[in-house]
Amino acid sequence: MDLLIPAAGIAACLGACLLTLFVVLRPASAEVPLSRRRVHRDHATEASALTRLSGVTVQAMERRVGAAGSGPFNRQMLELAGVKMAPAELLVVVAAGMLIAGLAGLVIGGPGMGLLLATLVPFAAWLTLRLKVDKRRARFADQLPDLIMTLTGSLRAGHSVMRAIDGAAQEFDAPLSEELSRIVNESRVGRDPDQTMLESAHRMRSEDFSWVADAIRINREVGGDLSQVLDQVGDTIRERSQIKGQIRALAAEGKFSAYILVGLPFAITAIMFVMNPSYIGSLFTETLGILMLVVGGISMAIGTLWMSRIIQIKF
Repeated sequence: MDLLIPAAGIAACLGACLLTLFVVLRPASAEVPLSRRRVHRDHATEASALTRLSGVTVQAMERRVGAAGSGPFNRQMLELAGVKMAPAELLVVVAAGMLIAGLAGLVIGGPGMGLLLATLVPFAAWLTLRLKVDKRRARFADQLPDLIMTLTGSLRAGHSVMRAIDGAAQEFDAPLSEELSRIVNESRVGRDPDQTMLESAHRMRSEDFSWVADAIRINREVGGDLSQVLDQVGDTIRERSQIKGQIRALAAEGKFSAYILVGLPFAITAIMFVMNPSYIGSLFTETLGILMLVVGGISMAIGTLWMSRIIQIKF
């Protein structure tokens, strides 16, 4: 009986891993009916049971949360992070990760460890999305000086503003190309391009891009040489980028120290689990140990928030 419970836990973990591999992380399949595909119907294969099960799971989750999603894993968050996945699909992935982590923790350290690992999965997914959003916004800001040079060159060549933006969308990489394509597509369906550009600047939290939108809007109202105005805006943005780079270099030491201080307790805990599981396992099985973990987690959250405010410089 003592060996039956760990064996059942290991089997459940393997089953959850296989479910995640073949169901959740399966490649996206086309929704075109078999009769309309170019491949001959004799060579077409029907969907497997796992594929149908994954489709039913995602559809049930989508009916529950809606097409736009809700909470921290909504569609807007995924778009900002550049994740090409529906909110329902991501929620299924997170749920599968919680199941795997919970079963693994149950086998390794008991119910307390399983609950802790299962709780950390959605937090880790949210943190990963936030990091991807910040990285995408930083990449957008780095591309702006080159964008202005491209726009001024196109304007001097005689192109219109929207034609210049469309040409820049074909030349640059994401995320700038995606935002410019969105501006062009929305203007083609009748939306105000100035309003669309301001929404893009707000979405990417780019004050520099809002200056570009204001310059184009003012030029539409009063006229003038837009290329010359954009040159001046580009010079200002390049100077601001240099200052930002200097500030990032000065704050890098503090950020690196904060990362070490936050990650050190988790690293030591993992090492202790490998070296002496019984010594630290009492933290997850005894009432006093669980209470200490809760107090430590709250203290870590407060300290992390405090250090993030210290090393985060707004300008």
